[in-house]
Amino acid sequence: MLWGPVFARLFHPRSPSVRLLHNRDAIVAGSDKASVNLMTPNLDVTSTLTMPWAMQMKAISAEDPSQLVHALTGAILGCGGWVLSRGANDTGTVNLLFEFERQVCVEVYTMLIESGLELSQAGHIRFTELCQCTRNHPVDCGGEIASVDLEIQTFPIEIVRSPHAVKWA
Repeated sequence: MLWGPVFARLFHPRSPSVRLLHNRDAIVAGSDKASVNLMTPNLDVTSTLTMPWAMQMKAISAEDPSQLVHALTGAILGCGGWVLSRGANDTGTVNLLFEFERQVCVEVYTMLIESGLELSQAGHIRFTELCQCTRNHPVDCGGEIASVDLEIQTFPIEIVRSPHAVKWA
């Protein structure tokens, strides 16, 4: 059997200049312009290897901060995750640090949206990447832990319920 030539025709080699988030292969940096200073980001390899899906996200919500903390805590626990820290301050900012097994990432993502949070665009992109990567490699990474540091800006209840509040048509 000559598998080598068969596989060589089936797979197209990836360009060495493309860096994938989940791939830790060394990439040779280069430029076609001599005046360009090449800088590589300072990646902490140990933290990347231990927690590759540690995500920081921002969101907004029109819910009361104390009710939001209570509802999100119960929902995270209901999905099989665990809350490491939670809190709300006087300005209406809610902070949640929670973790979950990657195999339930779709449930956690759904729960966040269902609770009325409006995630930032970057938050949606990161969760989509997590869900797609987990779906494509369920045996390899389904039991790994994902961590989310979520900052939610809530609107004061007085503004939301005010008779002078702007009403959208």
